[in-house]
Amino acid sequence: MSLSAHEPNAATLARAAERAAGELLAPPAPVRLADVVPAPQSVEPNPSEDWLLPAEAVVVATADPAALAVAEQLAELLRPATGYPLPVTDAARPTPAGGIALVLTDDDGLGAEGYRLAVTRAGVTITAVTATGLFHGAQTLRQLLPPAIESPVPVAERWMLPGGSIVDRPRFPYRGAMLDVARHFFAVADVLRVIDHLARYKLNHLHLHLTDDQGWRIAIDSWPRLTTVGGATEVGGGPGGHYTKADYVRIVSYAAARHITVVPEIDLPGHTNSALVAYPELAPDKTAPPPYTGTEVGFSYVDPTDERTYDFIADVLSELAAITPGPWLHIGGDEAFKVKGEVYTDFVERVQRIVTGLGKTVVGWHQLAPAAHVDGRVLQWWGTDSADAVTAEAVRRGARLILSPGNHTYLDMKYAPDTPVGQDWAGLIDVRRAYDWDPGSHVTGVPEAAVLGMEAPLWTESITSLAEIEFMLFPRLPAIAELGWSPRATHDWAGFRDRLAGHGTRWATAGVTFHRSPEIPWPAEGIGFTQPTRPHLPTQTSPDTAFFPAPAPAPVPDKP
Repeated sequence: MSLSAHEPNAATLARAAERAAGELLAPPAPVRLADVVPAPQSVEPNPSEDWLLPAEAVVVATADPAALAVAEQLAELLRPATGYPLPVTDAARPTPAGGIALVLTDDDGLGAEGYRLAVTRAGVTITAVTATGLFHGAQTLRQLLPPAIESPVPVAERWMLPGGSIVDRPRFPYRGAMLDVARHFFAVADVLRVIDHLARYKLNHLHLHLTDDQGWRIAIDSWPRLTTVGGATEVGGGPGGHYTKADYVRIVSYAAARHITVVPEIDLPGHTNSALVAYPELAPDKTAPPPYTGTEVGFSYVDPTDERTYDFIADVLSELAAITPGPWLHIGGDEAFKVKGEVYTDFVERVQRIVTGLGKTVVGWHQLAPAAHVDGRVLQWWGTDSADAVTAEAVRRGARLILSPGNHTYLDMKYAPDTPVGQDWAGLIDVRRAYDWDPGSHVTGVPEAAVLGMEAPLWTESITSLAEIEFMLFPRLPAIAELGWSPRATHDWAGFRDRLAGHGTRWATAGVTFHRSPEIPWPAEGIGFTQPTRPHLPTQTSPDTAFFPAPAPAPVPDKP
């Protein structure tokens, strides 16, 4: 009598028996369920449910375009190292069936970005209300696989995941990093790679500092010399550069596909020398200053008394708003030392009205605080002293805060005195200093309910390459990401440093440059390092010296 179409044949039964036997004899999963960074809200390990990803696994998702997009992204992450085909399909009611299922649900308890991940002997299920939640769950799944999953080529490895369940959602809705592309210009591919780094640790905003004294980086059709003239310089006298509108749209689209919102900044009224070089009519004396390639601040400003200045600002912000789908326009506002008192607040209030008239929400550095409040206004606080009565008063009038304390989150600060790049005006920021503070209670008089989130800025006066960007981001960026995502009760330096240690091997495998901080108990094996090669960097070796890993950075995908 022949087998029915629904009964397994002998070969299938043999493979299943072989897999079951292998799982019984296999050592425990090499990664623990609680090793995730940022720390999940709750973790329930179940070692009896450890699961081995099989070569024939399928990724199945709810029949929704956004869910299917996440499923394909997950498969693309896993294919290179595993060598498995990992086909993606959809279903009305996805189940893992020995593979991975991504399921959209109406469980309000997870929130807009939360997810539930379950690893059982039947496979892996990620459940979320939105595709964003599924995406965050996929990043967690990635971390639960052995570090070799970051290899760009197939690796002989048992792809075992630890059994159990995770329920997770973020503490703050805004979790970001800033990249200064004005002091030194960075190509689109470099920005896309930074976006990938943010996505890995569940950060959801990229703030681009697009304009400053040293260069104007975004094309504005109605004021073309902003880029052809104002974009032709950078710190140290390099060639500068700028993004076309198509470049910017590519960055925004690539970020959106990774559930990250781009926040563009046009810094006003100060930090504007590059604009004044291009258009002297904006200068208070109507005379073009020389191009500036140094690093001082506070000397330049657009004329706050000339209507032509506001025409310029309206044109720039209007064109930028048209290609920025996110809700935010950042108008800077810091270090305008020569525009004081009522002249400054009048200027800010008028620019705020331009932003709200474009249907966008104002974001600005906390120096905007004295100006009148507009609905939704967000102040980005970068102080180093938690007592700030002016900002606290702005919060009482309705402002919310993004916290970027200079002495905890400024990733251009050196790790130690002998760090080969970076600054130290806000102090040295090692990994523990980046981790040991609480966004919910940091500014005196500001309740946690008024804190929108946190952001880690990377200013680039001394940063000239992607390798140096990564070196300053890692390992501090995951520390700050955990403060924004994880519940306050989970914050524990000893536990964090142990969890973070395993990521060094992942970064080295992926070709990510990072600082081998002596605070972190990195694995003794599996990470290769070489000395920096930049000519002006110090050559001495010490326990605190920064090291660059040997692998070259992997190429960035050339697609949104």
